[in-house]
Amino acid sequence: MLILLLGVGLYLQLGLKLIPIRKLGMGFKLMWQGRTPKTAAAKKAEAEGEISPFNALMTALSATIGTGNIAGVATAIALGGPGAVFWMWITALVGMATKFAEAVLAVRYRETDSLGYHIGGPMFYIKNGLGKKWLWLGGAFAFFGAVAAFGIGNTVQSNSVADALDSTFGIPHWLTGITIMVLAGAVILGGIKRIAKVAGKLVPIMGIAYIVAGLAVLVVNADQIGEAFGLIFYYAFNPMAAAGGFAGAAVMAAIRFGVARGIFSNEAGLGSAPIAHAAAQTKNPVRQGLIAMLGTFIDTIVVCTITALVILTSTVWIGGEAGASLTALSFDAALPGFGNQIVSIALAVFAFTTILGWSFYGEKCCQFLFGVRSIMVYRVLFVLAIPLGAIAQLGFIWLMADTFNAMMAIPNLIALALLSPVVFKLTKDYFDGKEVLPGEELDHDQA
Repeated sequence: MLILLLGVGLYLQLGLKLIPIRKLGMGFKLMWQGRTPKTAAAKKAEAEGEISPFNALMTALSATIGTGNIAGVATAIALGGPGAVFWMWITALVGMATKFAEAVLAVRYRETDSLGYHIGGPMFYIKNGLGKKWLWLGGAFAFFGAVAAFGIGNTVQSNSVADALDSTFGIPHWLTGITIMVLAGAVILGGIKRIAKVAGKLVPIMGIAYIVAGLAVLVVNADQIGEAFGLIFYYAFNPMAAAGGFAGAAVMAAIRFGVARGIFSNEAGLGSAPIAHAAAQTKNPVRQGLIAMLGTFIDTIVVCTITALVILTSTVWIGGEAGASLTALSFDAALPGFGNQIVSIALAVFAFTTILGWSFYGEKCCQFLFGVRSIMVYRVLFVLAIPLGAIAQLGFIWLMADTFNAMMAIPNLIALALLSPVVFKLTKDYFDGKEVLPGEELDHDQA
């Protein structure tokens, strides 16, 4: 699975001639311009989507920034050593091309449903890009996505929050579950516009607050930052000997856990984010692709790196701890009395927004299979599952979530590989000044 994800990502990055990396600054500029459509052209484009390009990115980020940024990074270091962080970075740089291609195809091949909303994602670019004979593959993605949302985007998240709030503040699991159900239900039942509105405000606030808290720790541990980077680069290519409670890690473990946790965190290749980007108010697929790829950069290169440096500048990580508790102990070592609470609150907010984003993903997968009448039924079932996750023993659900994530990724990666000539052509035309808008034909048969 990891080889397939990295392989397709590397192929797309090279095929795009490293544009996702070279045009990073342009992506941030487009994101800032896309907060609200103001120009005449942008106002005209409003008819082409429901939410601003900025809010589309925030919706995708709301589902992406979650337990992976706190627990996932700590797990990668605990199992693979400091070198795992380097391989998380590599995964992100490759994943930027995957996320770019996903959003390009999502906007290019999106449809308008009977309610007048724009819908898209892997199931639609498989159906409209590859043709009717591949429809079964789109159906397979939609089925796995609808089920996976109950795992990675629901029960796993509510359980993580319940655990964190119970250990830090003594709040019982059932109370956390009911509270999240009520708050999430109020947003989810309002559909994509309400989800995007909440995500557009909550995601920047929570992201910046977590980064500021992480930087505060790094100021306290400033003398250790250089050594932390040294550990990351050295142990990316050299085995890590056992130290303290740390069991040691081979280079292969650093690669394996770095790549695995990187993908779990930024979701590049899963096919989830393009479902949000398909609702963006834009007529140009490449512009949205440039904005979409920032999700991977912000999630892994920025937020995960902050977490990793906080952990590595403390000495807690060699004590045998793992997961969110390792991150909490590392914050607490630098900010005694506050660190643990910062991580618990961050985890709660991150997980809450993940639930919002994934509810939309699952809903659109269900709609593809059963039509618009199934939307409200799916929303209600999704909301009702939240407290069940908070009180459940989640060993089996984690396993199911990982399995269905992999099952989602396979149809999506096949489609990305087969439709890559379309992505390359649209991107080349855009940067050559020959924009091809959705509904126009490419000048030669690509798909």
